[in-house]
Amino acid sequence: MSASNSGDKDEEKQKEAEMERRMELRSAILSQVLDQNARARLNTIAITKPEKAKMVENMLINMAQTGRITSRLSEDQFKNLLLQISSHESKSTTVKFDRRRAAIDSDED
Repeated sequence: MSASNSGDKDEEKQKEAEMERRMELRSAILSQVLDQNARARLNTIAITKPEKAKMVENMLINMAQTGRITSRLSEDQFKNLLLQISSHESKSTTVKFDRRRAAIDSDED
């Protein structure tokens, strides 16, 4: 029993160490690609829209690894990149009315 538990703990520690290493590498790449103001803007996006920030981070890392980003992006360049991303995403908002609830609640009673 204890041998399997210690094996599980070692495996868990290795996974945590690997995850931490990936996060450090990710942070290092983003620091090389973005200047301080652009990085602050990305952090603000991460607070409000974590999924979008993760997508932008992945895209920036991919662009850096493939050589499409050769110098640090300023905040204005980063804003333009965000605008391009937003224009490619299509948002359709739908509004649904629940008419049954309005029919049940009548003020005449």
